[in-house]
Amino acid sequence: METTRFIYWQDNAMWLGYLEEYPGYMTQGESLDDLKQNLTDIYKDLTSGAIPCVRKVAELEVA
Repeated sequence: METTRFIYWQDNAMWLGYLEEYPGYMTQGESLDDLKQNLTDIYKDLTSGAIPCVRKVAELEVA
């Protein structure tokens, strides 16, 4: 099973979050499970090429 990390928080009645590797693509849900499903859906869209010009986070060795 493939996994990915995500950042999330609750704001009043909504759960908000984004994938750590794709911080520019935030989503929300009415429950934590709903948020996880929405994050799964956006992950599939981001990695399938369905969304053009996807911005990612990477590490750069500088020393």
